[in-house]
Amino acid sequence: MNLKKRNISGPWAVIVNILLLYLAYMATRIAFLLENYSTYEHVFSSPKFWDIFWGGVYFDTSAIAYTNALYILLVLFPLHLKENAQWQRFCKWLYLIINGLGLATNLGDAVYFQYTARRTTIAFFSEFGADDKLGSIVGLEFLRHWYLVLLFIALMALLWHCYLTPTFRTQPRKRYYIVQALSLLVAAFLCWAGMRGGFWDNRPIKISTANQFIDRPNDASLILNTPFSLFRTIGKHSYHNPGYYQSEAELEAIFSPIHDPRDSRYSSDSILSSDSSFSRKNIVVIFLESFGREYIGSLNHEILPGYKGYTPFLDSLMQQAVSFRYTFANGRASVDAMPSALSGLPMFVESFVAASHATNHLSGMAACLDSLGYETAFFHGAPASSLGFQGFTRSTGFQQCYSQEDFETDKRTNGPADSDNWWGIWDEPFLQYFRIKMSDMKQPFMTALFTLSSHHPFHVPEQYKEVYKEEEMPIHKCIRYTDHALQRFFEEASKEPWFKNTVFVMTGDHTNMSNHPEYKSSINQFATSIILYDPSGDITPGIRDGIAQQTDILPTILNLIGYDKPYMAFGCDLLNTPAKDTWAINYLDGIYQYCKGDYVLQFDGQQTIGLYALSDYQMKKNLKGQVPEQRQMEKEVKAIIQQYMARMIDNRLVP
Repeated sequence: MNLKKRNISGPWAVIVNILLLYLAYMATRIAFLLENYSTYEHVFSSPKFWDIFWGGVYFDTSAIAYTNALYILLVLFPLHLKENAQWQRFCKWLYLIINGLGLATNLGDAVYFQYTARRTTIAFFSEFGADDKLGSIVGLEFLRHWYLVLLFIALMALLWHCYLTPTFRTQPRKRYYIVQALSLLVAAFLCWAGMRGGFWDNRPIKISTANQFIDRPNDASLILNTPFSLFRTIGKHSYHNPGYYQSEAELEAIFSPIHDPRDSRYSSDSILSSDSSFSRKNIVVIFLESFGREYIGSLNHEILPGYKGYTPFLDSLMQQAVSFRYTFANGRASVDAMPSALSGLPMFVESFVAASHATNHLSGMAACLDSLGYETAFFHGAPASSLGFQGFTRSTGFQQCYSQEDFETDKRTNGPADSDNWWGIWDEPFLQYFRIKMSDMKQPFMTALFTLSSHHPFHVPEQYKEVYKEEEMPIHKCIRYTDHALQRFFEEASKEPWFKNTVFVMTGDHTNMSNHPEYKSSINQFATSIILYDPSGDITPGIRDGIAQQTDILPTILNLIGYDKPYMAFGCDLLNTPAKDTWAINYLDGIYQYCKGDYVLQFDGQQTIGLYALSDYQMKKNLKGQVPEQRQMEKEVKAIIQQYMARMIDNRLVP
């Protein structure tokens, strides 16, 4: 029996339609590059320019294979009964819908990358899936980036009009089945190889593989594409013990995250006695949404001479506070900051709150201080379910959690009238609510608060729109507003009886939009601030030498008040550790960045790929192999990674 006379074979149609996708993916990569031109301007003069684009094709192949495997199967499946117009129409719509989603995520990440400095992974849905504001924000960004919407429409029109629909020549059914079956086998093999990243590789490519094509880790996102990043992180176990050190004793000798004040290694004048004036101090930790170091003028005198920044109040407060020459966040998202600052746990591979090991027992500042009789509470002006903050804070020992719902039902506030109609309560009224609630608490108390107004979509209250006008970047007016909210908070808090008996710790949760090249390098995308303010004056103010990270906050505070039990923290006491021994670590697209002394070492899990002076703010000169400190830094970063992975896997995050 012969089939109806046609003239375009299924295999040929598949080849043409897949090639169209390569063109579309390349167009979205060019859009990604242009949208983030200030970050990637160096690419055009890079000797690895063509390597970067070849690497892009490498990862596009994997993404296209993942997303089009079902389409290819349906077109090439050897069954003559499917060769009709309805079947082919279904295949075309499947092709358009699946690839339309892929192109949309690529173009969406061209915008979202400005806030995260990485491609979106499946962890995004764990971190933000419960927030009902995301739909509104996406809609707003469609309007702001209308040209990307037009590009998407043009690409979909290209796929629609150039799509090749299979038709078939008159041929014996036996020949049809042989040709279709062989074509499907070949296509299946090519898809398998494309997904894995090659025919002969022992292991499939992963996100960190992108670093093979580049010199700078922050260029990895240009090579990657979002569909690949999503597919490669679905259901993955993020943690594995690298086994750098076979001997536990050797590992512990190089690095241990366990702090035990009773151990001779830790016993020194840095551990205050129980009768110290700090032992009954209140502790207040304030996380400042998106407050990168770049926005604070007084922290940039060395980096950006003459620069004033956007935080006049913080600049004045810091004359009476302690800050540090180099300060880094341990992650790039809000959900990374709290485990780091409150529990001493950096972000490796994925956010702890979204990880498969998120149910591990994890202690923290609240639990430690609770054992000393402190009353503890956490505050966030968003709904209680936002970002999983309340789940994390409850699991680490906070006795009370206050959110938007609590604010709106408290008769001492303006209620829903102070909502920003996006994320929650504006910072100024919520900080005043924070002050009022602390006055209700019994001393000593420990509280933590997360601000939210300096967040996308970057609005300020109506009454301040003429006060804080648009500046170079949309976030700048919001930074000024939150700085003002802090000023109002401290003005009123200073009148409270508990104020002078309180140590305030302020840190930016992560960085955000940047308009200075010094803050677009791989390490300075993590550059934030840690400010310690003691109104009593017992802590000598000033900018101290050395390196600080968010995981240092826990040991600094516990040592300050004389906590005398073992605890875990991947950090050190900033007030009593010599500058040469302070350090910081963070993780970016498969690369660990380890700062110590005068250098930052970039380690891909197997070998060092870069070593730069911390004073080389734009990371222009790679000193790999030229600095004697490199060998010791490699030993230490391996020990830190192995301790983290082993303890995460074995659920050993407390002593």
